[in-house]
Amino acid sequence: MINVSVVNHSTLFPAADLAPMVAALQIQVSRDFFPVWGVDARLDAVPPSSNPPSGHWVLGIFDDADQAGALGYHDVTPDGLPIGKVFVRLTLAQGSAVSSTTSHELLEMLGDPDISLCAEVDNARGVPIRFYAYEVCDSPEADAYNYTITFNGVNTAVSDFVYPSWFESFRTTGPFDFGNHITRPFQILPGGYIGYLDVGHTRGWQQLTAHSASAKTSKKAQALARPNPGSRRARRAMPREDWLVSEYLPHGIPDGAAFIRPTPPVR
Repeated sequence: MINVSVVNHSTLFPAADLAPMVAALQIQVSRDFFPVWGVDARLDAVPPSSNPPSGHWVLGIFDDADQAGALGYHDVTPDGLPIGKVFVRLTLAQGSAVSSTTSHELLEMLGDPDISLCAEVDNARGVPIRFYAYEVCDSPEADAYNYTITFNGVNTAVSDFVYPSWFESFRTTGPFDFGNHITRPFQILPGGYIGYLDVGHTRGWQQLTAHSASAKTSKKAQALARPNPGSRRARRAMPREDWLVSEYLPHGIPDGAAFIRPTPPVR
């Protein structure tokens, strides 16, 4: 069983909303995600004044990527385990629910914790031509595809997610996502995107959207095209030797934002 500590260091996301959101996310992971992907987790809401227990993965909720404590610039926990990050100010500016962004980051961290998995696509001669990032919530990322989980009378918006079949080019029938919005492998829904790497090109990882061919893109699409420091998309394009390890501060630090302090890159 994977243990994930969800820690709210945001001044924009009410502390009282953390426990109900985590309860809804627990339902999503165990009821909806686990039967499809075979990955389950036990989630804990951890107060910002406490350190997540040793051996826990961490999902941090912050105002901005450069918030005090610099979790946005770190890539793994002190135990070398995955860190996920939610940036509340950007989420609210896009008109999205913090719960759906947190759901998105949680499921993608569970689906590809090392940010290293890809799906290979060949040409007609069996030669690899493109790799798609194994990000399970990017294609149906738009809020229109969220669904609601109700727990103790509280409604929580959570992200849709794709099934393994989305990454399998031979599939002709679905389902391809939990909400049954997608009709074929590698389809990107309006408002969604996916990271890809073309073989033989030197541009590195790029973003493919449903409107890539259009000169006009929404503000949200423009924001999504710029990965935050420490985000999954930023880390996928970063050499592993440059990943930073977090170091928890002692318990009881008065400033809840002072979660961790920078450490040198892992070499």
